[in-house]
Amino acid sequence: MKKGEDYTGITIVYLCHDGNGSFLLNKRSSQCRDEHGRWDPGGGGLEFGDTVENTLRKEIREEYCTDVVNYEFLGFRDVHRVHGGKPTHWIALDFKVLIDRAKVKNGESHKFEEIGWFALEDFPAPLHSQFPFFLEKYREYIIESVSIKKFEK
Repeated sequence: MKKGEDYTGITIVYLCHDGNGSFLLNKRSSQCRDEHGRWDPGGGGLEFGDTVENTLRKEIREEYCTDVVNYEFLGFRDVHRVHGGKPTHWIALDFKVLIDRAKVKNGESHKFEEIGWFALEDFPAPLHSQFPFFLEKYREYIIESVSIKKFEK
């Protein structure tokens, strides 16, 4: 049985930032399951028996070779789409995550053609098909926290 196809899968999605208005994205390679050549914030499936927080930390360590400094749970999305001609269903648990920019590296070069830092208004194209929904739902929280962080410095 396949997660997301035969039963509802749970994915942990995160938008990493440096606390100074830059956000980390990865460009998906042909080795990824889907959405090749599209820019994505990052994420990974929750495995049976693991915790949400552990999955968040593990995936960021694997993908970006750095640890979580701080994180904020933004909310969830009920994601329905078609993959390989089959309907899929995922519950996405969405996070905004502060990381140390100086420690970031591409930890999964087989999956990511490249990684890069971008201002919210300068995200590259094309984006992962679900990322615009993430941005629409959480934009004010993302902007608010970056503005507060800048003001505190």
